[in-house]
Amino acid sequence: MRRLACLLTLAASTLLSTAPLAAADSRLAHIQSAGSVRVCIWPDYYGISWRNPKSGELVGIDVDLARELGKDLGVAVDFVDSSFARLFDDVLGERCDIAMFAIGITPQRQQKLSFTSPHLASDIYAITTRGNRRIRNWDDIDRPGMVVAVAKGTLHEPVMRDKLRHAELAVLDTPHAREQEVESGRADVFMTDFPYSRRMLANADWARLVSPTATYHITPYAWAIAPGDERWHQRLEEFVGTIKRDGRLLEAARRHGLEPITVTR
Repeated sequence: MRRLACLLTLAASTLLSTAPLAAADSRLAHIQSAGSVRVCIWPDYYGISWRNPKSGELVGIDVDLARELGKDLGVAVDFVDSSFARLFDDVLGERCDIAMFAIGITPQRQQKLSFTSPHLASDIYAITTRGNRRIRNWDDIDRPGMVVAVAKGTLHEPVMRDKLRHAELAVLDTPHAREQEVESGRADVFMTDFPYSRRMLANADWARLVSPTATYHITPYAWAIAPGDERWHQRLEEFVGTIKRDGRLLEAARRHGLEPITVTR
């Protein structure tokens, strides 16, 4: 818990040292003038910002909280499809005003983006197949001959590149490709987080969860914006603080089964 507290303290101070925009130039003023806030999401993130393939409905904690943000700002919410691979381009290229799909706060991302205070924090988990007899527990993963798959652009790519000593790291272009490698047997496991692991267990009958035996690498999750706009950042900080105090964050977390990883302080 001490390590998590340090991570959350660091995450709370991630606004880059860029001169703040004048109030009239703040993105907040543009949002209020336009009457809508553009929210980047990754529509394949189960429990976070997932688009139901049958109904087309968007569901997840960050979908709910984006709508709450719109209510608090008095504007409509326009969802913009994005992904972790396109995160920098979409946020810095102004395709959206904010990315709200549980963005893991990493040093690499902090160099380019500004983050709100965290609302979630997850350790890393592994998914293997039910028939894989080489992987029985977490300690079996980092061994010679093992292949560990990660999706390009996710926080798992730099973390596993740093942590693995013996296993081979396979970086795939998409999460789906990562899953195919494991299901086909070309990779032994793929690395993911708590929300996505729930999706796999609920929807893939071949999937088996491998949990770390102790804390492995907890990452705080937050929302990301382009740096340099202090007014917009502070307004978002006010919103995060409010939903933690009034219970909206915890209510949304319970609705989507994410209470165990919710950061309420």
